[in-house]
Amino acid sequence: MEATVVKNAGSHYLLSHLPQWAPFPAVLRGKVRLERSGATNPVAVGDRVRYEIPDQVGNDDKAVITEVLPRSNYIIRRSTNLSRQSHVIAANLDRAILVVTLYFPEIKLPFLDRLLVTCEVYGVHPVIVLNKLDLYRDLAPEQVGAFCDIYRGAGYTVLECSALTGEGIDGLRALCSSGTSLLSGESGVGKSSIIKALDPTLDPKVGLISEAHLQGKHTTSLYEMYPLQGGGFIVDTPGLRGFGLVDLEKEEISKYFPEMLRVADRCRFIPCTHTHEPGCAVKQALEDGSISPERYNSYLGMLEEDKKFR
Repeated sequence: MEATVVKNAGSHYLLSHLPQWAPFPAVLRGKVRLERSGATNPVAVGDRVRYEIPDQVGNDDKAVITEVLPRSNYIIRRSTNLSRQSHVIAANLDRAILVVTLYFPEIKLPFLDRLLVTCEVYGVHPVIVLNKLDLYRDLAPEQVGAFCDIYRGAGYTVLECSALTGEGIDGLRALCSSGTSLLSGESGVGKSSIIKALDPTLDPKVGLISEAHLQGKHTTSLYEMYPLQGGGFIVDTPGLRGFGLVDLEKEEISKYFPEMLRVADRCRFIPCTHTHEPGCAVKQALEDGSISPERYNSYLGMLEEDKKFR
């Protein structure tokens, strides 16, 4: 039988036969864990798996995951403790909702750009959500406009919203009403508040606490999918503090900046690192303003910080 992983809490899983929502518990067969040992988690939320129900008594009626089916896409990050391990955040996604705030907490553009590059690499459609708009409209209207110009100019969808006032939530709800959406971002940007605004019947904070009590530890490792009343499913993730790139060579990074890719074939030298070569179309686009210095600096940071993040 086949099902989808809808919760990952360390060594415990919940599966459901989507689009039907009827979660049931499962454990992972040891052989699968060994075969998929390249990441810290061999099974991720969103994975489609095969499972069986053992006949023997004493398994607490848990299903046993016997195989992870091929993924259509996924989001993965390198552990930022300088280890070689990586972690799959979620798989088989229709979109990634990347939540940011200009302040409270202050935005880190290189962090957002790493998320966007990873989405580009692994085939996940990203949407940027600028939350807490109620705080910025009067305090920092120019900064809101500048941020939106940078990322819309690069080719990304940017939604402005406020989970507190509900502004922009209807548009986000319509976007999430089909398929599976990942909700991700740094700690404190309001992901749980957005989920509550999208569907007031959900309470991800309570879910995290109760599940942490049930499992006993590692609350930060809890990844969970929720069904939305208006349709679609949303995957909630713990707040991220760092995001390292995985399986990406320095020479490839610029290909995953859409605004650079649009002009790179006009560079005098191919391949071009877009750093020092004469006749570089990317550097020319930087000078004429069609590529933002903020995005270009993020690109340079990914080249320079290879040892730290990969």
